[in-house]
Amino acid sequence: MKKLRKIKRIFWLLLGGTSMGMGAVGVVLPILPTVPLLLLALFCFARSSAKVENWFRSTKLHKQHLEPFMEKKVMTKRAKITVMASMTVFMGAGFWFMDSVPAGRVILGAVWLFHMIYFTKGVGTVPAQEV
Repeated sequence: MKKLRKIKRIFWLLLGGTSMGMGAVGVVLPILPTVPLLLLALFCFARSSAKVENWFRSTKLHKQHLEPFMEKKVMTKRAKITVMASMTVFMGAGFWFMDSVPAGRVILGAVWLFHMIYFTKGVGTVPAQEV
């Protein structure tokens, strides 16, 4: 039982570290969605240990990219465009490969539409100076 718990903690820690690294790369490389990856990292770190979660919350990466979104549901215009563009690319690839699964295409199209509406209407836009 104790060994299984340790394995789970290591799994969450590794997944969180990978997600954080990809999110950090996404800050400079617009094809990677920074905010979703950092949210995944936060979730994973919270599952691994409170100490690691607290460390991640104190990083500059978290403070600049996640706090505004988590506290006020706002993002910069660049961040919103990056998230929406990368979602379109990845979901578009899935749509392309689902040519023989019409129901999958409909579901993927609905999920894409929901994301676009959410990021344009549900998440506020603020100038980069306010973040």
